[in-house]
Amino acid sequence: MNFFKKATLSAAFLGAMTISFVQAGELTVYSAIEADQLKMLEREFNKAHPDIKLRIVRDSTGVVVSKLLAEKNNPQADVIWGVAITGLGVLKLEGMLEPYAPKNIAKIDPKYKDNSENPLWWGHQISGAVICFNTVEAEKRGLPKPTSWNDLLDPIYKGQIVMPDPTSSGTGYYDVVSWLQMWGDDNGTGGGWKYMDSLHNNIAQYTHSGSKPCNMAATGEFVMGISFEYRGNTNKDKGAPIDLVFPQEGLGWDVESFAIHKGTNNLEDAKVLADWAASDEAMKLYGQNYALTSVPGTETKLKYVPDNYEKLLIDMDFDRASEERPRILAEWSKRYSNKTEAK
Repeated sequence: MNFFKKATLSAAFLGAMTISFVQAGELTVYSAIEADQLKMLEREFNKAHPDIKLRIVRDSTGVVVSKLLAEKNNPQADVIWGVAITGLGVLKLEGMLEPYAPKNIAKIDPKYKDNSENPLWWGHQISGAVICFNTVEAEKRGLPKPTSWNDLLDPIYKGQIVMPDPTSSGTGYYDVVSWLQMWGDDNGTGGGWKYMDSLHNNIAQYTHSGSKPCNMAATGEFVMGISFEYRGNTNKDKGAPIDLVFPQEGLGWDVESFAIHKGTNNLEDAKVLADWAASDEAMKLYGQNYALTSVPGTETKLKYVPDNYEKLLIDMDFDRASEERPRILAEWSKRYSNKTEAK
């Protein structure tokens, strides 16, 4: 699996943890959930289950998946929470996931979960693409606001666009996959690659985080950042001078998902976390941050996300995206990694 970048993760203990019993359970959780959201989820889980301590290791999807694959023969994680299905799909192919149907599984929309009776994974929040466009900086430079992905190819935007590196960011990977699935792959010769060749001319930098491009646009470091709707909505809600652009050709997206690591020594506690993480209570928490959750009706309307958002999501073939991930990332790296930010 040398197509993945090597990454070193250090465990981050997030939030205050209370151990009520000497023999309290402990779960090691690998996660790509945004740090601000993750603290809130951990806090609410601990209120319901103070006897289970969560030891959380957080990073971007690509880094988490790389770490899990590197540890395949000596697994360290008990649970994988909030990792894109295009990443979890690789772990499924490697036989690394434990089947389990959480108590609320019947309410989860079938298109957001593994189709087995005892699913290997199930999704909780849907992450979709957005362009964060700094209106102040654009006006200074006389740059028009784009409405489509193809608008980003205009030479007037040269050096003004940042986007996530798909080898480390789940957001970056679903951007790349969506362009390939919309416009063609053909093993490196299709329209999707031709689009990215042209886009690369205007890219200033590829980042290791899906949030960072929107953050950079929000502070005016660059005019545009290709990111995802949660970070765009939160930055604009905080007063950043950005408009959110949802390109008219359609949006790539992914399902941030939950799975139990096969062979965990803490299976019963892992099931407790799974049951809570799939509950209506947890879904409503996800829905405070994301425009869509996997249980219909648990979302809160996000102020800056359009009502037709779900209709903008393109049809994504996630099995294909997982199976072809090594080849796609190798090809992407060969062509474009010269503009990836240093670690």
